[in-house]
Amino acid sequence: MKVSTVAEMRAMDRAAVEQYGIPETLLMENAGLAAFEALNRACPVAGKSFLVLAGMSNNGGDGFVLARKIHSAGGEVKVMVLGDTTKYQGAARFNLDIIARMPIPVSPILAGKRLVKELAGFDCIVDAIFGTGLSREVEGLHRDVIEAVNAVSGTVLSLDIPSGINGDTGQVMGCAVRADITVTFGLPKPGTLLMPGALHCGRLLVTHLSFPPSLYDDPSLTMALNDLPALPARDQNGHKGTFGDALFIAGARGYYGAPSFSAMSFLKAGGGYSRLAAPESVTPFIAAAGGEIVFLPQAETDTGGISAKNKTRLLELAHKVDFVVMGPGLSLDPETQALVRELALRIERPVLVDGDGITAVSGELACIRNRKGSTILTPHPGEMARITGRTVTAIEQDRIGVLRDTAADLGSIVVLKGAHSLVGMPDRGVFINLSGNSGMASAGSGDVLAGAIAAMHGLGLGVQDAARAGVFIHGAAGDLAAEEKGEDGITARDIMEGLPRAMALARKGAFGNRYTIPVVL
Repeated sequence: MKVSTVAEMRAMDRAAVEQYGIPETLLMENAGLAAFEALNRACPVAGKSFLVLAGMSNNGGDGFVLARKIHSAGGEVKVMVLGDTTKYQGAARFNLDIIARMPIPVSPILAGKRLVKELAGFDCIVDAIFGTGLSREVEGLHRDVIEAVNAVSGTVLSLDIPSGINGDTGQVMGCAVRADITVTFGLPKPGTLLMPGALHCGRLLVTHLSFPPSLYDDPSLTMALNDLPALPARDQNGHKGTFGDALFIAGARGYYGAPSFSAMSFLKAGGGYSRLAAPESVTPFIAAAGGEIVFLPQAETDTGGISAKNKTRLLELAHKVDFVVMGPGLSLDPETQALVRELALRIERPVLVDGDGITAVSGELACIRNRKGSTILTPHPGEMARITGRTVTAIEQDRIGVLRDTAADLGSIVVLKGAHSLVGMPDRGVFINLSGNSGMASAGSGDVLAGAIAAMHGLGLGVQDAARAGVFIHGAAGDLAAEEKGEDGITARDIMEGLPRAMALARKGAFGNRYTIPVVL
């Protein structure tokens, strides 16, 4: 499913009206009808009480349509307006005039100490205050109302997006409604999928209104949910080389887990031949836990990192494999860091750079920009800050914008890790991943991801699809681990051990609609 920015959705609205002749009143009617359908499923309307909080935009007009539907279905509904009703125009004015002729109370809402009491006692509150266009901090009456909504009991339904959430970034603009259900119109917006906005949405549903598919599937929309790419069938007559031959340049004295998890996860996710180039003093300890890995002990620096003496041999090895992962647990040894930069520039196979490897290339990004082979970078926000020179706060406030710029600038696939990880492409396309959970925010999880991505390439996916599939499968494996053990305390090993089951379920199509957004009407 595509995802649209706020500006792209406005353009779709205009195209629906101007190009396809769909009246604005009909679009609003369809929005209200879809919201009613979702509401009636969650909280059967007949005989229950509802409060619609209407702002002064078309979002308020959507609320008027929903109020009429509730009344028609036998619910008791009241509308409270945050503003001057004489200022409504167009389709919102049209629908306010309709409900004004019905026995539906419409009144202004006033600030004061009685707000919580005034909003209490309803079975459901409908949030039709702001919509997706909010770009400033919520203040005054609107803030008081949102805080009152969050203080009372009862189901909360938000129209398009919980009021107070920025539609493009997911940031809370001072305060925001905490909804139980959100029905978003046309397509999901980034603000409904990125944190913390996603947490405010509750159950997210989407309605395409009456847009033709040519609008909501338009190729110019370059953002989408990260659906799992189709996995190539396994060759029943294959051998270990058939399913990928990967080289992992990883590890340092004191860093045993990272190289082990990355190289072993490649095998657990379906890869065929995993070679680990790690310092010679580290190799025996890793071998004790991962005998299936092929070990290539490396000369090391005084501090236990991989020495530059290995450069020629590593380049020769890299030329013979299908895919190279570089960085997990490599350390910040200056000699090793310089070696990483030179290898990144000279290896012509697809390379995934993670962890300490990202720190190395961040100081000299030309080694990435000038690569001949495909590149995948897998930074967390702190590492993204090193790559971009921006603060972590600035990145979190515009994750998609920063990701697009960075992937295009470096000509690389960039996986910005975190809750609902993002996969950015060199052409500025972005995929938003919905698998995964907070229990995966633990040491070693990113190393498992590196191995999973390498395995997807080994199974036959192109580099871009391998990045997407690896992120999806990694998150799904984490979800399986959390279902068994709970999110508290799951480790990288638990995620790694979940990879085979995640792959088996993926091949059976058993994930179904688990990581999609249901469409209503």
